Formats: sequence, C-alpha cells, structure tokens
Amino acid sequence: MPSRCMSFSTGPDAVPDLKISFPTAVVRTEAPPWMVGAPKPRSGGGWFGASGSVRKLIESGAAKRRIGASDLEVAAIGVGTWQWGDRRYWGYGQDYGEADLAEAFQVAVGNNLTFFDTAEIYAGGESARHLGRQIGLTGEDVVVATKFMPFPNRLTGSAVERALDASLRRLGVDRIDLYQVHWPFGLLRQRPLMRALADCVAEGKIRWIGVSNYGEKRLRKAAAILAEFGIPLVSNQIRYSLLRRAAEINGILDTCEELDITVIAYSPLAQGLLSGKYTPDSKVKGVRRYSGEFSKSRRRTVGPLLAELGAIGENHGKTRAQVALNWLIRRPGVIAIPGVKNAEQARLNAGAIGWSMTDDEALRLSLASLAWRRPSLIDRLI
Repeated sequence: MPSRCMSFSTGPDAVPDLKISFPTAVVRTEAPPWMVGAPKPRSGGGWFGASGSVRKLIESGAAKRRIGASDLEVAAIGVGTWQWGDRRYWGYGQDYGEADLAEAFQVAVGNNLTFFDTAEIYAGGESARHLGRQIGLTGEDVVVATKFMPFPNRLTGSAVERALDASLRRLGVDRIDLYQVHWPFGLLRQRPLMRALADCVAEGKIRWIGVSNYGEKRLRKAAAILAEFGIPLVSNQIRYSLLRRAAEINGILDTCEELDITVIAYSPLAQGLLSGKYTPDSKVKGVRRYSGEFSKSRRRTVGPLLAELGAIGENHGKTRAQVALNWLIRRPGVIAIPGVKNAEQARLNAGAIGWSMTDDEALRLSLASLAWRRPSLIDRLI
C-alpha cells in the first residue's frame, strides 16, 4: 500500500515542516473533472488506476470514509447542527423545534449518517445540549465533533481544558471523538494551543484533533507541532461548495491531500442557495435578507448553475441539493456536513449518497461554477 506524508459571555461554560508517513489507499494522479483549472496533484498513486467499480463506490459516497489518519470511519455526508436551538439566525422554535430535531436525528442515523458536528458557540451551547440529549435518549453509537473557540480572553492552555470540560458536560459524554479549533484567530499561540490539545488526548478526553478555517501555512504549522507529540492532525473544516471553491486554488486542498487531512465541508449547500429555493423573485426571510449572499443580483447570477443542477437531477431522479452534495463528495478526501432541521432534510441529504453523476455532468458543474473559485476576504485572511 502506498504511503503519503502528513506533515461573548465567559466562564466555565462560555461559549518547519515535519513529515510523517501514514498509509493510504487512494492517491490521485491527475486532476479529475470537478477540479477544472486546479493544479494537478502530485504523482505517485492509483486513484485513476483503481478499478472502475472501486472508483464509482468511492465517488458515490457509498463507502465509508476515514477521517485523516484517525480510526473514525463515517459516511461521506454528515450532519451539521448549527441550527439546533438557534433562535436568532435559524428561527428555532418557529417552524421547527425539539421534536423535529429528534426525528431528524433518528432519520439521519437510520440512513447511516452518524457523524454529527456542533460547536460551543452554536446557539450559546444549546446545539450541543440538544445533540447530547438525543444521544442520551437513544443510546445511538455516533461520532461527535465539536469545536473550541479561541476567544481573546483565552490566553493559556488551561483555557482549552476548561472549555473542553464544559463541552463534555453539554454533550453528556466522557470523551469527544473529534475536537476542532474553530478559527485560527486569537491571542493563544499555536504551540501552547496544540500542546494543550495533545495533553487532552493523553488524558483521554479527546480521541482526535482537527482544525477549522485554517489556511495552508497554519495547517502545516499545526500538523508539525502535533507530530512532535506523536499525534496527527486529521481534519480541516472549511466552507466549501460549488459557490465557494477558493480552497482548490489557495493551497488548502493540496495541503490536506499531502498531509492526509480530511476536508470537512460546511455550508456545502451555501445555506440553501444551491437548493433552488431562493430565486430572484422569491422573498428572502430572516437574517438572510441582510446578507449579500442572498441579494437579488447574486440569486440571479446563480441561475445558470441552478439550471445545470436541475438538468442533472432530472437525469438521476435527484434534487438540486442532492446533486450539489454529490459533486462535492466525488472528491474522496471530503466529507460534507449540510445542516439539518427536520427529518425530511435528513432524508434528502442521505439521498446524495449511493449514486454517481457522470464525468461529463461533473465537468458541466465545474465549468458553471468557475467564477466562485475566487478567494473571498476571509479566504485571504486565513
């Protein structure tokens, strides 16, 4: 088997390259259709040398995916829980509530979507509490990921353990499968931060370590520091979708592939924009109406891409959202975590797995979304 290198309330509940070889079964040797215009990955493997049946199994997301060099194996689609309990942005308590979340949890797990992502800042901790209640009530064996936010008042490594203990209490678990640094910004420097996380692994409170919104340089530095403690960095959660493709050209995807770091794609449906629900003539409600992402001009610009999604969906009996997710998970190093508010959304998300669009269809989507490979201001900052 070939190997690849890895290189604001506060309080207790507030919310040089070092290369190590790990085995891998998939290394691509040329840029596939959904990476149109991107640099070719480094040579040395057999993604396109794999049998057609194996390739299709991976592209369809039907096969479970290992998160980096960890022992965590999950479906190519997970469950984002930012919406769970969030009243201000998502309107929890208006058109969905606790019962809807319970049904969504059951439907997701019933469809083998067992990877749940939350964060200490989601709904002021309510998201994690909702998730913890569902885990406790059902006893389901799921993979739980949450995040540490490096607030400016968190200045030492001890702040990491205090925040982690609070997350453990909210979730009602003894150990977190994947603990991620939410943003690379903060006054706590990377070395003491990573050392503190490594200590939490040694104490058995964390199984694996990931990061979120890290650019190439910060990824390499974090991976190198953790490697000094014999711990791999296994994931980088980034905003990635047909409407946010900067990671393909700014070095993030290449670096993640090189270091065996799984990309966890949040907002893979651009908060619903790729579903086709928000047309230029539709009324945008809630906080979205104040976002440039949902301006009338942007909704008009997205029209041709939505048309392609719809046409491809008709070929396979799938929705636009399912096609958009399927395009994303064609890349074997990506796991998408669309948000879920009810059972129907969980069921629809599961429908993105188990089928494959053709290479020609993937190419059409890549070409229709080329304009969204340009880095945003946030992309430049990380």
